[in-house]
Amino acid sequence: MKSSDNSAATVVNNGVNVEALLSAREALGNAPEVAQFKWRASCVWLNGTHSRSTISNFFGLGAEQDRGKTFTVEADHPQVFAAEDNAPTPVEIVLSGLASCLTAGVAAVAQRRGIQLHKVTALLEAEMDIQGILGMDDDVRNGFGAIRVHFDILADASEDEIKALVAQSQKRSAVFDIITNPTNVFVTVN
Repeated sequence: MKSSDNSAATVVNNGVNVEALLSAREALGNAPEVAQFKWRASCVWLNGTHSRSTISNFFGLGAEQDRGKTFTVEADHPQVFAAEDNAPTPVEIVLSGLASCLTAGVAAVAQRRGIQLHKVTALLEAEMDIQGILGMDDDVRNGFGAIRVHFDILADASEDEIKALVAQSQKRSAVFDIITNPTNVFVTVN
């Protein structure tokens, strides 16, 4: 959806520091070894299916990065699964991660392309046959069968420019890649 035409004199501010991102990309091009990051989360069981994950420091740019704060994310299951419904389900958190990553990408790409955003809303819906996770049918996948992402974007851009923003965001989204491509996961027990 278009709200008005672009103007060369218009200053675009979507809250993304594109210059810093481009500088970082250039610096990483000169030292690709510092592009290796390790993200971390720790999860503690609370009760029933309720858990709390904490996220703080990470490794990147060749060193530990201290945020100086810790984030928490809780997960639970709904009452229809005989749980207490204290928080979103883990699969809903995955959808939230995908939505957040794609939306952030839209903002960054729009800023880079000089497109002023006025509204960006992503609606995600995932289909799942729970017979798999309940152990009722081993032929049914435990995860999503399909995810549908719909964007509602109001910007100073044409419909084709908006579609191009979303396409570029999808192309560069880490979470989209994680969900759509196999990832090696190693689980150990102490």
